[in-house]
Amino acid sequence: MKRVLITGGSDGLGKITAQKLVAAGFDVTILSHDEARTKAAAEDVGCKYVVADVAHAGQVKAAVMQAGQIDILVNNAAVWILGPFDTNAPEQIKTAIEVNTLGTMYCTHAVIGSMKSRKSGRIINVVSQAGLNANRPERSVYNASKWAVTGFTKSLQAELKPYKIAVSGFYPDAMRTGLFAKVGDTKDRSNALDPAIAADMIVYTCQLPDNVNAPELSIQSLDY
Repeated sequence: MKRVLITGGSDGLGKITAQKLVAAGFDVTILSHDEARTKAAAEDVGCKYVVADVAHAGQVKAAVMQAGQIDILVNNAAVWILGPFDTNAPEQIKTAIEVNTLGTMYCTHAVIGSMKSRKSGRIINVVSQAGLNANRPERSVYNASKWAVTGFTKSLQAELKPYKIAVSGFYPDAMRTGLFAKVGDTKDRSNALDPAIAADMIVYTCQLPDNVNAPELSIQSLDY
């Protein structure tokens, strides 16, 4: 049974993916920074959990050690930031880069040594269409954080191929999750992508043979 670690797993896409992976027979651990919410989500899903703020490398390393050997890492944790760049407070900018970009790097850094020694593993970076396109205004910081992850993902694909580690970049459109409401963005996204469909693509990728990689997976809603 393969062990999967999902960051940002206490709600939204992370939690739905955890539910689907448990149903598919995977050994799942979710990671998030809020212990009460993460524990409740794990009980609801029927999986294990660890607590860490992905923006802090030491916490991530400790959480991964607690989780044990990880066969598949799903880097899903993210925060949303919107508005004209000059209105984004420095602390908001810092948080977005730390969570979206550095968080992905820290979590990958924490599992990659073991994967390399075993010459086996899979890393799925949940990026965003924002990591491919920058054609919508007032998203400069969010786009920058995600474009960095796109570059990181593409570089890792070449770097880790000799170690038989598959690295995927997953680029979903906006989804109907709580990501936006957490920062007060109340735009109507009722026509946005169903996160359950996005989760199905992650599950599909986790089920690929060990010697097969899906470098890029992109999904959009035609209604949004």
